[in-house]
Amino acid sequence: MFVEEQGVPLQIEWDDYDAIAEHRLLLVDGQLAATGRWRWKDIGVAKLERFAVLREHRGFGHGRRIVGAVVDEVLATGARRIELSAQAHLEAFYASFGFRVCGEGFDEAGIPHVPMARDAEPISA
Repeated sequence: MFVEEQGVPLQIEWDDYDAIAEHRLLLVDGQLAATGRWRWKDIGVAKLERFAVLREHRGFGHGRRIVGAVVDEVLATGARRIELSAQAHLEAFYASFGFRVCGEGFDEAGIPHVPMARDAEPISA
């Protein structure tokens, strides 16, 4: 998705974190629908990365399912803080999981991003 749809150069799509990150897949009827990864950034600080939903699976809540499951997993490991770099157009989506912008926006691979983070406290209902 990042390379073909968004024009991210293949040489920056693969990185050294691929070998140490926890990769997650969401399957729908045995077929890949969404993916993401997370890794430890520092003691008690996890970083979510590379979340994507395949085009034909968008609009069915699969992004919400995989992000929610990974946030729950990361919190269960004892993370005190979770960080991510959201594509700017997805800021409201990640805010719905309790993430807040925590710095200046930036460009990555020609795509506007915003740094976001949330602490380990549960989201109020």
